[in-house]
Amino acid sequence: MLVPGDPALADGTAAFNTAWPVRPIAVVAAADEADVAAAVRWAAARRLPVAVQATGHGLVAPVEDAVLVTTSRLSHVRVDPVSRTARVGAGVRWAQVIEAAAPHGLAPLNGSTSHVGVAGYTLGGGLGLMARRYGFAADHVRRLRLVTADGAIREVDATTDPELFWAVRGGKGDFGIVTEIEFGLVPVTTLYGGGVYFPGQAAAEVLHAYRQWVETLPEDTTTSVGLLRLPPDPALPEPLRGRFVVHLRYAHLGSAEEGAALLAPMRSAAPRLIDSVGEMPYTAVDSIYMDPTDPMPCHDRGTALSALPAEAVDRLLAVAGPGADVPVAMVDIRHMGGALARPAAVPNAVAGRDAAFSVYALGVLLGPAAGAVPAAVGAVIDAVAPWSSGSLINFLGPADRERVRSLWPEADLARLLAAKRRVDPYGIFTTGHSIG
Repeated sequence: MLVPGDPALADGTAAFNTAWPVRPIAVVAAADEADVAAAVRWAAARRLPVAVQATGHGLVAPVEDAVLVTTSRLSHVRVDPVSRTARVGAGVRWAQVIEAAAPHGLAPLNGSTSHVGVAGYTLGGGLGLMARRYGFAADHVRRLRLVTADGAIREVDATTDPELFWAVRGGKGDFGIVTEIEFGLVPVTTLYGGGVYFPGQAAAEVLHAYRQWVETLPEDTTTSVGLLRLPPDPALPEPLRGRFVVHLRYAHLGSAEEGAALLAPMRSAAPRLIDSVGEMPYTAVDSIYMDPTDPMPCHDRGTALSALPAEAVDRLLAVAGPGADVPVAMVDIRHMGGALARPAAVPNAVAGRDAAFSVYALGVLLGPAAGAVPAAVGAVIDAVAPWSSGSLINFLGPADRERVRSLWPEADLARLLAAKRRVDPYGIFTTGHSIG
């Protein structure tokens, strides 16, 4: 246990988004699930709120006057090639699972960067690189081990506690602290994927081509497009350094010939600065998005769209395109549909299945323009509000309780609240995205 004044406290509270203050009463660096249970019992007896952190990527609000349980030391990974499953501790990052699964010809349903943790990503749904083919990561969860507010360690699956199992997969961290997850892997070793960068001046041509092109794609193809304002970082390739660019991300589960034929219309949409798309081992998938991994202070917001008509693209370009002088580092448009729109084999509480696209905006809170970031990011989301159909909780950004609750239909919210009252009647798990 670390308390204020301990030199090691900073390591225990470090998060990817450094904009939010993390000032807990104490940090418990759990070595196993018994430590997690002991910390929860200690906090619950004193009616103290409990927050949890694994890799530090899930912070969306301040953590103050709470007991912070860190699960980064729960780092075991076990792959069963026969059942095509992985069993991992709550502190595991996707990179560890990719490495362990690859020798068996298998891959997990990780997101755009393998640097993030398995637990928070999956409990929030998990929109990955093969999402249109395989659905949300939460759809493939087989079993969970969970410490609830009474300090009990529960093994939860579709048989032992079907209602809690439904709620945790999509309801995120409202119901306890997950210490272990077992989930299915998919038989993927290679894909045809990568990124194509276009000059920012071609943003209108690329985005309008994109919104029409995605309607022609099979479920084996998952894509997104980003408007990026890149810093003058020497680590970036020279054609991208300090520029506004459009980044098409592409992942196709099929032959290189088929993947190239499907991509051809976008390759000809505008002149290309960089084209890295080709056949790659799944272990190299971080190269598709090239997401940053260094901590930074950010402000972000997201929404889901029922459609992406020409008017929506024009509105996005007006507030965040090449002609807009705004401190928005990224606007990310992800194509959904396919398997994402179908219920999981074992139904869960993942919100946003009816969305056609996800839109997410982010600004970095540094420099003289930092104060203008929240309004600029908000303007992006407001621009596409006429087509909004809710949001994905992992892309929601900071949100009050009512906005979090609005993600689910009335009947699903009632089920979530009933599960919450049963396992956390005093509401000790209410930090972050909480239904209360």
